[in-house]
Amino acid sequence: MNHRTEIRFLLNGRNVAVKDVEADATLLDFLRLDRRLTGTKEGCAEGDCGACTVLVGRLQDGQLIYETVNACIRFMASLDGSHVVTIEHLRGENGQLHPIQQAMVDYHGSQCGFCTPGFIMSLYALWMATPEPTETEVETAIQGNLCRCTGYQPIIAAAMAANRYGTPANDFLAIERQVITDRLTALRDGHRVVCGPKDNLAIVPSSLDDFADVLAEFPQATIVAGSTDVGLWVTKFMRPIGPAVFIAHLEELKSIALTKDALQIGAGVTYTEAQESFCKEFPHLEAYWDRIAGQQVRNMGTIGGNIANGSPIGDMPPVLIALGAEVKLRKGSVTRWLPLEDFFIEYGKQDRAPGEFIESISIPRASELQRHGAYKISKRRDEDISSVAAGISVTVESGVITDCRLAFGGMAGTPKRAAAAEAALTGQPWGRAAFTAAGKALEADFQPLSDWRASAEYRITVARNLLQRFFLAHDDQSAEAADLLSA
Repeated sequence: MNHRTEIRFLLNGRNVAVKDVEADATLLDFLRLDRRLTGTKEGCAEGDCGACTVLVGRLQDGQLIYETVNACIRFMASLDGSHVVTIEHLRGENGQLHPIQQAMVDYHGSQCGFCTPGFIMSLYALWMATPEPTETEVETAIQGNLCRCTGYQPIIAAAMAANRYGTPANDFLAIERQVITDRLTALRDGHRVVCGPKDNLAIVPSSLDDFADVLAEFPQATIVAGSTDVGLWVTKFMRPIGPAVFIAHLEELKSIALTKDALQIGAGVTYTEAQESFCKEFPHLEAYWDRIAGQQVRNMGTIGGNIANGSPIGDMPPVLIALGAEVKLRKGSVTRWLPLEDFFIEYGKQDRAPGEFIESISIPRASELQRHGAYKISKRRDEDISSVAAGISVTVESGVITDCRLAFGGMAGTPKRAAAAEAALTGQPWGRAAFTAAGKALEADFQPLSDWRASAEYRITVARNLLQRFFLAHDDQSAEAADLLSA
């Protein structure tokens, strides 16, 4: 296997080759400290405020795709073969301001200005994809950007007016798209990248098989997909991650396929990439999806990474467990399938051997007899971590509950099914009494902890209430259901 010892990418209009890139080196530090591109700001250093937002363009299936990312938690090694665009690169025609910038000026979208570059980059990505956005689309695009000054309304007004100042067809990235595509294609040499010192080694495998080989050689290596969690290990906890293997570029992990029986998702598929397929097959997830972090994190974070991290408050595991998902694990060339609920053993421990990784996730297709729900409760509605998350799937035949799967996050040391509550529902007529009994049975399933996000009493009360909410939302005979669904 041929190895390369430098990370190669495009930075704005220039080719960049960086040697000795360490595993924990972030894009934000490189931009500000090495290249003095200080328009990209450091605010929270945890992917929460959006002040460090930049665009990263990458080739996928031959297509050049630009997405917003948080530079503070994006590692340098993950940029190999990509195009990084910062606020300094934006420009309009004939030396004028970019349409997004001019709209922000005219609509007074900036006050102290610290967050403004990040907002402009998020709105730039939205404008390129949706030149005439609705207010809801603007709000979704800036979920990952925080501002303490403007109250957001001037920013939203600027976003909705931006197309009056110019169209995406005349934008420099659109005009240069083929040139950038050719330049990125030329960077693809099929080599594994190995760089940095031995105690902080960064490895970028050339393929899925090469990834398996790397893990055979470094079975304790940190696997980095979207880095939306691993990034915080570095920026907040100063935790060493080397050697680290970066896999976000592996197209073999980005497959999405709908078969007769299941939706198959590669472990490297991001939230953004998965959204359309998931929400089409499971419409109850549409509202839930936009509650997952902000746009930058959805662009970076992966479904497989959220599972592999094993967090008891991850957004996806409760939903996927309720849907009966399985994970495919691979070590070398050997694979095995495991029900997702069995993957989580206890807090911080999963059924994954050294050198083994999640390759894909399989979710059975829904039956017409099933009724589904997905709920997230958090302190802040947008871009916040769950206090309690719930996935609910109930099968009803001739008015009787014949099967159910109730899964909760934030209620135990792992995402976990509520066995006693499921038993209280199964075999019972569909009705409020059954769900009330299931709510009472939750105390046998969970003894949640109290922490700064929520007390134990609050969590168990919320879990009970979510069962009632699910019942009301799916009960055709309930007058309350109509009120709930229209709220």
